[in-house]
Amino acid sequence: MGKPNTRDLDRQIKQTNRKLEAVQQRELWPLNGRERRAVLGALAGGSYRVVRGRSTDRAEGRLEAAWSAAQTRLISELTALQTERQRIVNEHAKTRAAKKSSGWW
Repeated sequence: MGKPNTRDLDRQIKQTNRKLEAVQQRELWPLNGRERRAVLGALAGGSYRVVRGRSTDRAEGRLEAAWSAAQTRLISELTALQTERQRIVNEHAKTRAAKKSSGWW
């Protein structure tokens, strides 16, 4: 019995880590459609208020909330993937231990 097959999960974990780092650096590519619309809407609203010479506090708050929501989503995805990987590894170890302990005598 070899190692458990976690190659797909490892790839997804690595990809989600890259997305999380990109969101922390305020890049748009890892955002889903809803988050992208929220960020761009807050940017548009803030820029409109700047042109009019008004305060951008509300738009900045909306922008920060959108980024933190994206970050929270990616962190929860990452946690779920890591939990699933650990479950597969534990299950594999359990079946391996059961095979070893069920010797032929």
